[in-house]
Amino acid sequence: MQPNVVSSPPTATVAEALGIMDERNIRVLPVLNADGTCKGLISLFKMSKFFFPTPNRLFESRKVLASIRNLSRTLDAKMVHVIDEDREEDLILVVGAMSVKAFAERLPRYAPEKMIVIVGDRREIQELAINAKVRVLLVTGGLAVEPEVIECARANGVSVLISPHDSATTALLSRASITVNHMIHDRFLVFREDESLISARPIATASNFQAFPVLDQFKRTVGILSKSDFIKKVERRLILVDHNELSQAVHGAQDVNIIEVVDHHRIGLSTQQPILFRNIPVGSTSTIVADCFIREHVELPDNVAGLLLAGIVSDTLNLTSPTTTQQDVEILSLLEVIAKVNATEFTEKLFASGSVLVSKPAEQAVTSDCKEYVEQGHSFSVAQIEEIGFSQFWKRKNEVVESLEEYRRKQGYLFSCLLVTDVVLQSSLLVVAGPENFLRQIDYPEVEPGIYELEGVVSRKKQLLPFLTHCLGRIS
Repeated sequence: MQPNVVSSPPTATVAEALGIMDERNIRVLPVLNADGTCKGLISLFKMSKFFFPTPNRLFESRKVLASIRNLSRTLDAKMVHVIDEDREEDLILVVGAMSVKAFAERLPRYAPEKMIVIVGDRREIQELAINAKVRVLLVTGGLAVEPEVIECARANGVSVLISPHDSATTALLSRASITVNHMIHDRFLVFREDESLISARPIATASNFQAFPVLDQFKRTVGILSKSDFIKKVERRLILVDHNELSQAVHGAQDVNIIEVVDHHRIGLSTQQPILFRNIPVGSTSTIVADCFIREHVELPDNVAGLLLAGIVSDTLNLTSPTTTQQDVEILSLLEVIAKVNATEFTEKLFASGSVLVSKPAEQAVTSDCKEYVEQGHSFSVAQIEEIGFSQFWKRKNEVVESLEEYRRKQGYLFSCLLVTDVVLQSSLLVVAGPENFLRQIDYPEVEPGIYELEGVVSRKKQLLPFLTHCLGRIS
C-alpha cells in the first residue's frame, strides 16, 4: 500500500480535490473524516460525468450546489457584499451575454432567489438582475462595480462577487464549487492492513473500483492500494536468525529472497544461489550475534548486551546445557561486563519469575517454544519449557496431554512432543502424542502412558532431536 495517504476532507470543494489529483497524478481520492475513517471515494470518472452531462441532461450543466463562500473560494473572487455566505443551496447559472431586452425576457423563467447571474461590466444587465432580487450577481473579468449598483444590491438583498476570470471560465469553475461530500462513492471496497496481498489480489481484480482504502483495527485509513499496486514486484529480503528450516520460518518465507542465515541448529535449508550462511555449533545464537559485534568492531550498547546475555542464559541454562561451548563461556563473561549484569543472579531471577505451566493455558504452554521438523517424509513438532521442578506439570498433566494431542491432530503431525526440563536437576520429562508404533520405539523409562523420564537430557537440539529421528527411522 501507499502509506502516505493523499486525501480530501468532506468539506473540500471539487475544484480543490481536482487540484490535488492533478498535482499528484491520481484518478481516485479518498475522502476522510476528521478521525481518519473513510467516508468514501471521489473519482475522475464520476466528476467527468458531472462536468460533461449527456445531451439529454444538459440543463444540469447550469446547476450549482454550493455556498457563496465556497463559490468565492473556488473562483478566487472578491466578496463585495454577501448574505448568508455559508448556506449551501441549489442555484442556477444564467449568463447575461445577450441584449437587455432578451435578458429581461429570460429573467422570469427561473426563481430569482435561485439565480447566479454572470455578467461583465454591463450596468443595465446588472441593475435588471438586482431589481429582480437574484441570489448572486457575479461580475467577471475583475471589473469594478459602481458604488450605486452596490448600494442597490444591499437594498435588494443581493450578494455581489467579482471574479477575476472571464465569463466562460467563471461559469465552468462555478460548478466546481460543490463540495466533494456530494460527489463521493459511498459504497467502496476496503482491506485490512494485516491482510495478505495473495488474498486481496483476486478480490481487487474482480472489483470495479480502481483504489482501495487500507484500514487499521480502529477503521482509520492508514494506506491506499490501487489496482496497479498489485502488479508491482515486492522486493523482500529475509535473514533467518536462530533457525534455518522453512517450516520454522515466517509465513511466505519460501517466496522471498533469503540472503543470510545466522543460526546454531542443524542445516535444513537449500537455496537457489549462494548466501552468507553463518552456522556455528555453539549453545546459543546470541553468542554468534555478540561475536559479530566484536568481530566487526561495532559498539555493543549495554541494553543489547543484556538481551544477548539473557539469550545465552536461557539457551544454555546458564552454561550447564551439554550444548555449551567455550565460546559461549567467553562471550557470556564479556556480556556481563558490558551489561553490568551477573549471569548467575539473573538466571535465578529468570527461572523464579514464573512457570509457563502457571502463567499460560495448557494449549499455549505446549506451543510456547515449539519447532516443526520434517524427516523421512513425516512432519512432527517438538516444544520445550523450562521449570523449577515438575510439580506444576503433574498438577496439570491431564490437560497438557489433551492439549498436545489436540495440537498434533489439528496440525496433521505424525507425533508431537513436549520436553519439560527441570533446570535445577538438569533432567526432563518427555510427553509424546502419537501413534502406538512410534511410542514403542521410545526406550526411555515410561512413568505413565505417553510420559517418559529422560535423566540428564536438557537439550532439544543436541540430545532429543537425534533420538526422535532415530526412533522415526525404525518405523519407516
